[in-house]
Amino acid sequence: MTDFKTMKTEPAKLDNKTRRLEKPKTNDPELGPLQLLPGKWANLPNLPGRGWNMIALPFVAPPPPGVPFPLNYRLLVNQYNEELEFTLVDKAVPNRGVRLAPGTPANTDQFLVALDYQQRITQIASDDFPQSTVRPPDGSTIHHEPGLWLHMINGITDGLNIGRLATIPHGDSVLALGRSSEHSGASSIPDISGLPIGVDQDLKNPYLAPYKHFNDNFFKGLFNPVSPNDLLEAANQGVDIVKTTVLDVDSTHPTGGVVNIPFVVRQANATVVKSTFWIQELAEKDKYKKPKLRLQYSQLVMLDFFPRVDGLPPGCCPGPIQWPHVSINTMEKVVE
Repeated sequence: MTDFKTMKTEPAKLDNKTRRLEKPKTNDPELGPLQLLPGKWANLPNLPGRGWNMIALPFVAPPPPGVPFPLNYRLLVNQYNEELEFTLVDKAVPNRGVRLAPGTPANTDQFLVALDYQQRITQIASDDFPQSTVRPPDGSTIHHEPGLWLHMINGITDGLNIGRLATIPHGDSVLALGRSSEHSGASSIPDISGLPIGVDQDLKNPYLAPYKHFNDNFFKGLFNPVSPNDLLEAANQGVDIVKTTVLDVDSTHPTGGVVNIPFVVRQANATVVKSTFWIQELAEKDKYKKPKLRLQYSQLVMLDFFPRVDGLPPGCCPGPIQWPHVSINTMEKVVE
C-alpha cells in the first residue's frame, strides 16, 4: 500500500501564462493521487443505471396504512445516470506563507494541484413513501454540481493531503478534507446504515414505515436504502481489479464544514458530508490496450430536522434527528 501523503513531489515549474491551459493527461504523476481523474466518467451502456440515491425530506401527508400517526416526512429513492468530468485548473496553485520563528525568517509557500469537476445527474426512475406528486419526471436532470478536487503537494497538516470543494444549487457549499491511498486489487466497500440517528432503529417502529416499505420491497428490485452500499460491493463481483486509488474526504475534519442558506438551515440543515472515491484499474484493456478505468463512490450527507424521538432520557442526546442522504454510483472512464 502506498500513502500519497508520503510522496515527495516538487511544485511544477510552469509558466503562469500557459500552465492553466495545459491539456490534462491521465497518469500525469504531477497530479499525485488525482492523476487518473482527468477526463469524463459516465454510466456507459455496459454500466447503465448504476447510480442510486436516497433522501428523507420533510413532507406533510396522511398516515400511511398501519401507521397510527402522521410521519411528516417521506423517503425518496432515485435511480440515475451520471456524467462526471474533470479538467485541469493548475498544477501549482500557490498559497504564500512565511516562517518568522524560530530561526531565520523564510518563505514557506504551499502548492496545490487543482482539478475542476462538473457533475450532471439524470433521473431514470424514482419512488417515494408516503407517495407524493412532487417527484421530478423520469429523464429530468435532478442534480448539477460544480466543484474542485485539490491535492496539497506540501505544507500538509495532520496527513490531510486532499480536499474537495463543492457547491450545490439548493444553497449549500462544502469543504471536505481527507487522505488518499493506493492498494493492490479491490478495496472492501464499507457497509453503512441508511437509518436515521435519533430514532428507535427497529424497523417494527411505525415511525420508520418508509424504510420498512423499501426494505421489504427493494426499489427496482435492487436498491435497499437501509443498507445502500450493498450494490457497490455487488458491482465488483467478477471484475478483475488490479489496483485501487482511494480518495476519502470528510467535512468534519478541522477547518472543513458545510454552509447553507437560511431556509435550508431552518428546514433540513445539511451538517456533514463524507465521500469516498474508489478509482479502479482493471485487468481488462480498452481499445488502446491500456487498463480500463472504473470509478465508484459512496457519499453520505447528514440532514438535521425534527426533534429526536428515540425515547432516551431528556438531556441525554440533544439536537435533532440526523437523516442520512446517500448517493452511490459505479461508472467507467470514457475513452475518447
